[in-house]
Amino acid sequence: MTLVVRARRVLLPDGGRAAAVHTADGRITAVTGFDDAPAGAVTLADDEVLLPGLVDSHVHVNEPGRTEWEGFATATRAAAAGGVTTVVDMPLNSIPPTTSVEALHVKRRAAEGQVAVDVAFWGGVVPGNLDQLRPLHDAGVVGFKCFLLDSGVPEFPPLDDADLRAALTELAGVDALLIAHAEDADVIAAAPPPAGARYPAFLASRPPAAEETAIGRLVAAARDTGGRAHVVHLADADALPLLRRARVEGVRVTVETCPHYLTFAAEEVPDGDTAFKCCPPIRESRHREALWAALADGDVDLVVSDHSPCTPELKRLDVGDFGLAWGGIASLQVALPAVWTGARARGLDLSQVARWMSAAPARLAGLPQKGAIAVGRDADLVVFAPEERWRVGELLHRNPVTPYAGRELTGVVRRTWLRGEETDGTPRGRLLGRGGR
Repeated sequence: MTLVVRARRVLLPDGGRAAAVHTADGRITAVTGFDDAPAGAVTLADDEVLLPGLVDSHVHVNEPGRTEWEGFATATRAAAAGGVTTVVDMPLNSIPPTTSVEALHVKRRAAEGQVAVDVAFWGGVVPGNLDQLRPLHDAGVVGFKCFLLDSGVPEFPPLDDADLRAALTELAGVDALLIAHAEDADVIAAAPPPAGARYPAFLASRPPAAEETAIGRLVAAARDTGGRAHVVHLADADALPLLRRARVEGVRVTVETCPHYLTFAAEEVPDGDTAFKCCPPIRESRHREALWAALADGDVDLVVSDHSPCTPELKRLDVGDFGLAWGGIASLQVALPAVWTGARARGLDLSQVARWMSAAPARLAGLPQKGAIAVGRDADLVVFAPEERWRVGELLHRNPVTPYAGRELTGVVRRTWLRGEETDGTPRGRLLGRGGR
């Protein structure tokens, strides 16, 4: 099967220019001049840009076990509609969590024949499964996720410092990555408990110091063990100096943030609107602006969705109580336009967005065939209209609750190809192992 797509602007690793992208058997075979294309080539409209397919390395699919929250079929259809051609599934909130080789097999069997885009898998680290880490690595997980405080589900307990250091030591032996939810339980225990409809009260229950303390613990453990560590969903910009210093010192640590921390601000969250609840929380606008600056400067490496939906009942919109509601934001389908809307407003370029949302997460997850329009890579391509405005309405993920509902965004995904085939919701995605195998 062959496909040639040409556009006046194609986002290539060295910048955007007019080009024709030639593919065969699912791979990119050549990138030539715009006019060097056969008669049957797909020619994009003047208002369209050709992007590499996005890689979202932080998605909670939740199947099996909590498929009523989300599932492989619905999550990957939403991904394809949003220009995401590869997702990496988190080891929770599925039952069983992906903390053993057998659990990985259970998850892969659940996903088989359902996925509309390619799917890879994180393994999980919990107390007592140290002996499962190398077997999971050998079985193909792209890395390992841990929590440094209660995860919210009993089957995925957190690591204390001793467990954290043991895990990093074990993973350093195979140069595997540990990604961590970095909030400190003791700091949160000392804060006022969350209760009621006032968003400021919820925000006070998870102070910035919780992130800074936990990130400090993670950095110290990575420094002492030589392990590779990654901070997921950074919301607290005050932790950035700590991370900068660690990297200058040679600590192998990277960091991501999410569209909701770049889009919303605590001052704007309506009381009682628990669709906005996530952990760590959406913080004040100064954190949002500092995270944007850190992305532009290279101090934050990537942007991924942390798509973590649940049923409407668990969001407790009926009472609007932030203490009772499940914490997680559904955003997989809107992540690209949400980030582009914010980037565009700040004078940042679409090439930067593609780097944060495609190349960098592909690198983090160790998927060398993803993340760029380049010869030899998978022919994962997205047609994006960066100036078209639209209002968020019905989305394809399983449950409709999202803080983006009704919000006007700029940038529309018009077509997506996965390995040279246009996506239409048909389950033609592949289940990937480490290294994309």
